[in-house]
Amino acid sequence: MTAPLRLALIASNRFPIRQPFAGGLEAHVWHLARSLADLGHRVALFAAPGSDPDLGCAGLAVRELTLSDAAQADPSMSPLSFMADHHAYLALMMQLAESGGAPFDVIHNHSLHHLPVAMAPLVSAPMLTTVHTPPTPWLESALQMTGGAGTRLAAVSRHTARAWRPVAGEIAVVPNGVDSRRWPLGPGGAGLVWFGRFTPEKAPHLAVEAALRANRPLVLAGPLSDPVYFADRIAPRLGDEVRYAGHLDQNALARLVGGSAAALVTPTWDEPYGLVIAEAMSCGTPVVAFACGGIPEIVAPQGGRLVPPGDVNAMAAAVPAAVALPRIGVHRHAIA
Repeated sequence: MTAPLRLALIASNRFPIRQPFAGGLEAHVWHLARSLADLGHRVALFAAPGSDPDLGCAGLAVRELTLSDAAQADPSMSPLSFMADHHAYLALMMQLAESGGAPFDVIHNHSLHHLPVAMAPLVSAPMLTTVHTPPTPWLESALQMTGGAGTRLAAVSRHTARAWRPVAGEIAVVPNGVDSRRWPLGPGGAGLVWFGRFTPEKAPHLAVEAALRANRPLVLAGPLSDPVYFADRIAPRLGDEVRYAGHLDQNALARLVGGSAAALVTPTWDEPYGLVIAEAMSCGTPVVAFACGGIPEIVAPQGGRLVPPGDVNAMAAAVPAAVALPRIGVHRHAIA
């Protein structure tokens, strides 16, 4: 084995990297950190306090902001959440700049904040920034100011890379991976599953409609990221045929997904990648998904079916063909 690397992973200062995960980005960083540590690399993680102590990582401190009464009374002050993010990433990047990037060989930035990119030229250690989302105004501003100096970019899909091309040029595509040992081939079942963050853009209410029209029970799972949306659009539909299983840890979620006939994926925005698709297919569970964003890059005929975005009738109609796919073939497609 080559000498172990000293790696810093930058995630969100708001969300701890622990189960049950706040979203796909946190799940990806958890698996990445754990796998790198298992390979013998020395990993340090910047994430919200309370991250998993069993990851085998050191922690990079998240500095909390304390403002004077006078500062808080300033009518021009940005929202406190914005200021807290700014302070946390500013403190981190100043720490890395003052140390010259030592003691790290590589810094891998997964945050959605602009300061790691804006301040990357001040850090001598090489940085890789994985872009998990379409361009945002703040990140575009940072890249325009630095010209991309100090960090290489990688996108999670060709779709996302194309979206970044006007500001970042041609960038590498490295799709998010899943650990097939933690998402093992499952036996399947009679019902459908939808899992992810409960938000309007993930649109689980459309999965409810499609499942009812397909005459199959549906189990929903994930964090209630938008409680108002859940109360208005999901809770009234719960009953014998539609059940909410809760915000599950990874093992319980893998058992649920692996014991389902098919997974429904219903974004109403251009999904940058679609980690839930890779996770479902790794369990041998075929996917019926709206063909938007990066999703068509990972759903092939041997792994599921694509339908027009927003078309719940087409989704319901595609369920029988997806369920008929051999689960071992779906699993092998995911591995490939």
